[in-house]
Amino acid sequence: MLDTVLAGISGLGAGASYLFSQGGPNAVMLLIAAVLLYLGVKKEVEPLLLVPIGFGCMLVNIPLSDLMEPGGLLRILYDMGIANEVFPLLIFVGIGAMIDFGALLENPKMLLFGAAGQFGIFLTLLLALALGFPALEAVSIAVIGACDGPTAIYVASQYAPQLLAPISVAAYSYMALVPIIQPPIMRALTTPKERVIKMAPIKRSVSTQTKLLFPIVVTLVTGLLAPKGLPLMGTIMLGNFMRECGVVARLTKASENEIANIVTLFLGLAIGGTMEGHAFLKPQTLMIFGMGFVAICMDTVAGVLFGKLVCWLTGGKVNPLIGAAGISAFPMAARVVQTQGQLYDKKNHLLMHAAGANTGGQIGSVVAAAVMLSVLKGMGLI
Repeated sequence: MLDTVLAGISGLGAGASYLFSQGGPNAVMLLIAAVLLYLGVKKEVEPLLLVPIGFGCMLVNIPLSDLMEPGGLLRILYDMGIANEVFPLLIFVGIGAMIDFGALLENPKMLLFGAAGQFGIFLTLLLALALGFPALEAVSIAVIGACDGPTAIYVASQYAPQLLAPISVAAYSYMALVPIIQPPIMRALTTPKERVIKMAPIKRSVSTQTKLLFPIVVTLVTGLLAPKGLPLMGTIMLGNFMRECGVVARLTKASENEIANIVTLFLGLAIGGTMEGHAFLKPQTLMIFGMGFVAICMDTVAGVLFGKLVCWLTGGKVNPLIGAAGISAFPMAARVVQTQGQLYDKKNHLLMHAAGANTGGQIGSVVAAAVMLSVLKGMGLI
C-alpha cells in the first residue's frame, strides 16, 4: 500500500519532468496557445474560434494529459464532429441561414467576381504539387485560398487529416487578417481615379419566389455537375432556404445561433487538440502557412484585376475595388471594400455591390472545392 502511495506521489511531477526532458515542442506550442488566446481576447481577432482553438492547443500540449488519446475529451470531439465532417457542415447550415443573397440576385454578374476571387486556390494547387505534396494534400492546402474555414476543414479532414491542424489554423488566421492583407494590394493595383468611381444604387426588386428558387436551383446544378461538393453546397443552401421560406423561423434561429455557437466551440477545441507539438512543428507547417498567404494574396489580385477589366469594358461604371470582395470571407471582405472606398470619397457607398461579390465568393469557394474533389474522384484518387 505504501509503495502504491509513493508511486502515485512520484507521478505528480511526471508531466513537468517530461516537459523539461523531451517536451520542447510542447513548450513551444504552449507559447503559441498563449498567443492565440491573447489575439482572441485582447485583440478580438476571431475570438469565437481562436479562444477554443488556443485553449484546446494548451490542453493537448500539457505533457501526459492524454486528451487526444482514445477516450480522451478532445479525441471524442474530433471523432464525433471532424473525422466524420459533421461540424463544418453544421456550420455551413448556420452560414446559409445568415446570408442574404438578395444583393447577388439583384445583379447576378457579381457572381463573376466570386469566380475571379478563387484564382488563388488553383495557383496554390499547382504550387503545392510543384513542391512535392501528394495530390490530396495539395488540394487540401489549396482550399485555404477559399478564405473559408469550414470548407478548408471539411476537405482537410476527409482527404489530408494529418494536415488538418496547420490548414485550419492558417485558414482562420488569414480570414482574420483580411482587413490587413487586402488594402495594400487594392491600393497598389488601382489608380486614384478608379477608387472614387461611384456605382449606381442597387434596386431592391428580387421577388420572394426568386429567393426561394435560388438555393434549390444552385443545389441541383452543383449536385449534377460536381456531386462530391454537394454536402458543402447542400448544407449552405439548406440554411438559406430555411431563411427565405419564412415558415421555420425557430430552425433558422437555432441554426445561426445555438447550433452554430455550440458547434463552433466543439470545433475549435477539436482543432486545438490536433496541435500537439511533435506533430505540428514541422517544416511543412511553415510551407502550408506560406502557401496559404500566397493563395489569399492571389485571390485579391485576381479579383481586383478582374474589376479593372470590367471597369474598362463598362466605360468606367464599375469600381475595381469591389473585386477584392470576391473571396469567401463573408461579410468581412465587403466591409473592407466599403472602408477603402470611403477613404477616398466619404460619399461613395460600395457596400451593397461588394456584398453581392462577397456572396458570390461564398458560392464560388464551395464550387471550386466541389470541382477539385469531383476531378479527384474522376481520376480515381478518392
